[in-house]
Amino acid sequence: MKKLVLLVAGTCAALALAFGLSFRANTVAAEVTYTKDVAPILFKSCTECHRAGEMAPMSLMNYSEVRPWARSIRERVMDQTMPPWSADPKYGHWANDPTLSQKEKDTITAWVAAGAPKGEDKDMPVTPKYVSGWTIGTPDVVLEMQEEYSVPAEGTVPYLYFTMPTNFTEDKWIQAFEIRPSNRAVVHHVIAYSQDPNAKRTSGGGEGDLSNGGRVHIGGITPNTPGFVYKPGTAKLIKKGSNIVFQMHYTTNGTAAKDRTRIGFVFAKEPAKHEIVTGNAMNTRFAIPAGEGNHEVKASKVMESDTLITSFMPHMHVRGKAFTYTATYPDGRSEILLNVPKYDFNWQHNYYPAKPILLPKGTRLDCVAYFDNSTKNKFNPDPTKKVVWGDQTWEEMMIGWYTFMKADAAKPTTASASSSSSGQ
Repeated sequence: MKKLVLLVAGTCAALALAFGLSFRANTVAAEVTYTKDVAPILFKSCTECHRAGEMAPMSLMNYSEVRPWARSIRERVMDQTMPPWSADPKYGHWANDPTLSQKEKDTITAWVAAGAPKGEDKDMPVTPKYVSGWTIGTPDVVLEMQEEYSVPAEGTVPYLYFTMPTNFTEDKWIQAFEIRPSNRAVVHHVIAYSQDPNAKRTSGGGEGDLSNGGRVHIGGITPNTPGFVYKPGTAKLIKKGSNIVFQMHYTTNGTAAKDRTRIGFVFAKEPAKHEIVTGNAMNTRFAIPAGEGNHEVKASKVMESDTLITSFMPHMHVRGKAFTYTATYPDGRSEILLNVPKYDFNWQHNYYPAKPILLPKGTRLDCVAYFDNSTKNKFNPDPTKKVVWGDQTWEEMMIGWYTFMKADAAKPTTASASSSSSGQ
């Protein structure tokens, strides 16, 4: 009988504890509202893309737009597919890291659990005002393809190149640029180059060729990266008389369409103190065996002078699995600068260090890519075939893009020391 009393008492205590925890959780959830708690998170981390006219499939600018998607938002936040970000948090700190804090995730979870209440209008934060169209502000110059391109409803469109004269009569320092397709639905990505019109075309081509006919890589857009704004004092240089060349990757979607992509430039108000240059470590001579689930491909670049790295952008196609940048310094020490353990072709990020990373002269930048050509890769077009380098998405690429500037007397610390800084 005594044991029975103890058992009942213990059960009651457990139930009381569980009820108390549940009551507190429900109380917290009931206090969370859209206007007071959730809207600030969405405005900070989501609405840049989730608004009318941008790449996201739905707008999340107000409660009536958000409420139908509440459960989906919670799911995407909890499985960390939104906001999209692929960098391993153990290595580096990134100025453009959109990852939500645990507190923000808990807030969204509690709000959904409470029935996604709206809250008081007086608690609503100021709705952010976005520039209509251009995300970089009003461009000083806009150049566009000289005519529309007709994208067929079906089939494969090879990479295409479109040339536009700048008519620049003097060298121009570019503070910001943005590439805007007129029809995003059929444009997978665009790579923009400046090209000396007097340069002779050489052999080669493709995304990785930076010297093809005097081409200089400006930058590009992928599905999640519309434009770039460089920090004050830094800019890209476009020489007078240059042409702009678009490399266009169109994808068919079952409906015939037209596109006329354009690029906007914002000029720096004065010559830049530091020129931003794009470099790469790439490997074009790989062959990924059929069925191989973890094929490794390497490429390296040795710094010819003291160099400040300002961004990384790994690039592979749909068999891309993971990508790592590692610095091996002249003293033999090495460290991982960026690790992307789950590469996603649909979200090709530029990773901007919180502070530029100093790579002293003689440092070797090693890029290692892993490819999944097996049946476990749901995006794999054909796991029965060997895969080599090629422009099309069913082929593969291995490019470790990076942007850099030459270091000067005011050198920051190396990556391991600067990584303690938080993002901007």
